[in-house]
This record gives sequence, C-alpha cells and structure tokens, in this order.
Amino acid sequence: ALPPCTADADRIMQLLSILLHNAVSYTPEGGSVELSVLRRKNRFFLSVSDTGPGIPPEDRKKIFERFYRAEKSRSAKGHFGLGLSIAFEIVKLHHGSITVSERPGGGSVFTVMLP
Repeated sequence: ALPPCTADADRIMQLLSILLHNAVSYTPEGGSVELSVLRRKNRFFLSVSDTGPGIPPEDRKKIFERFYRAEKSRSAKGHFGLGLSIAFEIVKLHHGSITVSERPGGGSVFTVMLP
C-alpha cells in the first residue's frame, strides 16, 4: 500500500490519461501497456511502458514541446502534438519531472517523479 500523496487528483488523472492513451494508440495489436507506481523515500514514481515502435533518441527531448510529433504519420491517429506538452506542464506544476526512455525489447517508458 502507498501512503497518501498531496496532489491535484484531477490533474494527475489527466496526466495518466494522456500517457495511457498515447501508449495504447502506438502499441500494435498483441502488444502490451504497463502502468506501475512506486514510492522511494519521499518520492512517487509513475511509469507507463509500451511495446510500440518507440521514440528515436533525437526526438526524445522534443516530444514535450507543443505540437511536436516524432513521426508525421502519427497525425493519422488523431494526435495533434499537445498531450505530452500538457503532461509536462502538469508534472511541472507539481514540482516533479517526466522522462522518456527506450524500453528493453522495444517501445517506450515514460516515468514521472512526484515529490
């Protein structure tokens, strides 16, 4: 069991919704999406990982910018490049951080740290 965390519950739900929607949208049929929550010391770590195509290393720093999409073909999925920038702002307002890394075996892992 995790102890209570002081945060804006609606914004954290929005954050998780954005990350999970992206993961599900880019994971092919038969792939998987995982959500995990962990507490270390006085910090909470939320991770969403998927077995999708992943994000090229050169795009990882840019994906939190408004309207940025790593692949132009992603617009066909109804994404406009705003979700991750909104997620970034939510995390920033909570004095946390958000990162993206490559998932071993393919895919992406988004990790949010909240104090």
